[in-house]
Amino acid sequence: MNRSTGARLCATAVVGALSLALLTGCSDNGSDDTKGSGSSEQGGNAKTYSKTELDKLLIAQGDVDGYKVKPVEKALSADKKKLKGDEKCLPLVYVMSGLAPTDAPAETNIMATQEKKPTDTASKSLEDLADGEAEDAMAEAMSVDVTVVALSSYDGEGASDAFAKVSEAVKNCSGGFEVSEGGEPTKMTKVAEETAVGATGDEAVAFVATGEMDEETGQTGTVHTQVVRHGNTLASYFTMNFGAMMTGKDYKVPAPIVDAQAGKLK
Repeated sequence: MNRSTGARLCATAVVGALSLALLTGCSDNGSDDTKGSGSSEQGGNAKTYSKTELDKLLIAQGDVDGYKVKPVEKALSADKKKLKGDEKCLPLVYVMSGLAPTDAPAETNIMATQEKKPTDTASKSLEDLADGEAEDAMAEAMSVDVTVVALSSYDGEGASDAFAKVSEAVKNCSGGFEVSEGGEPTKMTKVAEETAVGATGDEAVAFVATGEMDEETGQTGTVHTQVVRHGNTLASYFTMNFGAMMTGKDYKVPAPIVDAQAGKLK
């Protein structure tokens, strides 16, 4: 597996070596569109936003208790033009990379990282840890939810169409898919729909994707994604927790983040 590909895609974070560097490996690609707002018949008098307006509608530091909100690192952003894979599954790859599921006139994103209190084990040096404690300490330290929130705005029926493509892809790609960004393909072995959390807007779809963490041992890990339509705007949430991947513990897209973002889109 090509590590840089896994880091840059985010969708394939479960495949590569677990690293804190990957926590900031999602994209910050957004349209530079600064056109004025319009309106659409979709969802009544739903508004179409420019990127400047979307930036102001994103959650910000202080909006979600227990989470640090900051811009996503640009250095590791995914290049949508270089993402290659099964056409029907690309909408999933895009939203798992902090991108709009289909081409949008305006899009933006941000990252929310769960704040974690240090534990007694985490405060010890590696030399002080007994056999087996080092791996447990690493898993504990990395057991934080990291969520990329992406907003994309569309004209006309664009948001409904984009949402439909994501919903269709969840069903059509249930057997998994491969994707690459100019390197060795990364394999996601399974996609399954799950119950959406938090405020679900006009319509919502959530799914869990399973990928290979170690090809030799067959160890897998999961990441969680949710897409919610609010009129002409799609809000996408991609959550990963490396500690949970290491231990096999369950986790979800954090509902407080979904609720906070929905509140700003009303």
